[in-house]
Amino acid sequence: MPYWEAPAVPQSLRADLSPHPLEKTVIMKKTILFASIVAAIALTACGKKEEAPVVVPAPAAEPAPAPTLEGAADSAKEAGAAAADSAKEAAAVAVDAAKDAGAAAADAGKAAVEATTDAAKAAADKAHEAAEQAKASASKAVDAAKDAVK
Repeated sequence: MPYWEAPAVPQSLRADLSPHPLEKTVIMKKTILFASIVAAIALTACGKKEEAPVVVPAPAAEPAPAPTLEGAADSAKEAGAAAADSAKEAAAVAVDAAKDAGAAAADAGKAAVEATTDAAKAAADKAHEAAEQAKASASKAVDAAKDAVK
């Protein structure tokens, strides 16, 4: 008989009329698992948050001499190229910040999974120990009842 099944002890032989302690282990396992998941989520949500780096705008171009018709086209091209370069730099900084944030979230998730797994293993070990103790107690009670009947 597996350790999680309660031994068949008649209700009249029990000292009290409460349900057998092993009948509550499934509920206790679910409760412990739920509590550890909630704790892991809370730790993940309240963990250290890294702030995104501040994007410093590119320095403004020096004022150009009074534009002429021919010079206006050249300065417009230069201004457009400078704006495109600034946009590329800002996009690169934003991509790096997003990568860092994603890595931090993944690390926090891994830590939460590890903590939950450890808590679940510890709870399972304790439940197994309690089941073994209950099994021993039940067998002693059965032996005592048999001796009393003789």
